[in-house]
Formats: sequence, C-alpha cells, structure tokens
Amino acid sequence: MLLNNYAVDLHIHSTLSPCADLEMTPNNIVNMCRLKKLDIIAVTDHNSTANLPAIHRLCKQHGILLLPGIEVNTKEEVHLLCYFEDLLMAMKFGEIIYNHLPMINNDEKIFGSQLVLDENDCVIAQISKLLISSTDISIDEMVEIARQYKGKVVPAHVDRSSYSIINNLGFIPNNLNFNTLEFSNVENFELYSKVITNEYKIMKSSDAHYLHQILERNQFFELMNLDTISLLRCL
Repeated sequence: MLLNNYAVDLHIHSTLSPCADLEMTPNNIVNMCRLKKLDIIAVTDHNSTANLPAIHRLCKQHGILLLPGIEVNTKEEVHLLCYFEDLLMAMKFGEIIYNHLPMINNDEKIFGSQLVLDENDCVIAQISKLLISSTDISIDEMVEIARQYKGKVVPAHVDRSSYSIINNLGFIPNNLNFNTLEFSNVENFELYSKVITNEYKIMKSSDAHYLHQILERNQFFELMNLDTISLLRCL
C-alpha cells in the first residue's frame, strides 16, 4: 500500500464570514494556497457554504483539492467543522444550517460584511442574516444531520477558551464517535490529555481569517489517493 504525504489546511474563512478580512476572496485564497504549495484545502465559513462553488471551480483550475466544508455553531456555542464528499452534499447541509439560524440581521459596522463572490471575485450577493450566531441545533443533532449527508465532523480548536467542545462542555461525549480533533496549537495537547480519555487523531489548521495566516507546508495527511473520499476516511 503506497501512501503519499499531502500538505493541508482544513480551516480557512472567506469574505462570507463577517470576521474575515475582505481580502479573503476566492482568487486570493486559492492563489495564496498555490504560493504555499498546499495540496488540499477546506474553506469553512461560519454557518454557510455560499462561497464554496466559486472556490471549488478555482481549485479545480489550479490543481488543488477542495474538501467542501463549513464551521457550524451549535446551540451550546460549540464550533464543529463539518466536511463532505462533494459540493452538492455540502450545499444541502449548508441550507439546513442557515435555516436554523435566528433571524438576527448582520450589522456590518459591528461584525463586518458577509459577501458571496464568484470566481472573478465579483460580489454576487450579500447575506443579511448574521452568520456567527449559534443555531438551535444541539451537538448530538448536528453530528447526526452531518452524517446523514455522509459528512465527517471534527470539533474545532478544542484547546481554546471559547467555542470549544472541551471548554464549553468540560468533556468530549463518547457517543458521538469523533475520530479527529482540531487543535490551534498541537503543543497544547499535553494540557488536555486528562480530559481526552480516548485516542484521537490530532490535526492543526490555521483558522485563517487573513491571507498570511494560511498554513505553510507543515501539516500533512498520508493518503492513498488525492480525493475527498480518501481524506474523509483519514479523518
């Protein structure tokens, strides 16, 4: 069995996330990833997948594998990264998540813009509902819905003091059968070893809100094939 190492960054935000810089356009993201020679990326905006089609087209043009994803906020205010085999599954899941957000309008002066762009970085829509709100879906329900769409769920930045499954719940529910955890800093794993009782795969992502934050070639996955199915199996 021949395995190859692929450089990844599986947590990047675009202009759709109000907290992201306006330079996080599809073209800028993909071209920065090309400069950094990444093989696989995931753009995981808050509670929406609306910018994935443009980024997917650009990634195909430039030989980068896009793992379609989204960063959801559960009603416990825990962030989960949800990844899917293909764009269609991700978009269907994204519609469900958006419909479970509260009807709170985004105030651009406070939170920032929520822009949907095409592959030429032209604005084609602006989302009015605030995307960084928490949904009314529990962690258990969120994981179940994602798996109905053949998705893999990874708790995001578990070593942070906010929006973290460990810091918000105090533990990781065994019944959810997570395989992988995302750390902001893998050196923090030792600090959390008493809470994490099972063996998990650990991954580090950038959670990039600015172009310079996108990872260099320092996080690798070993895969048999460069495709989303192989990557999801690894997760």
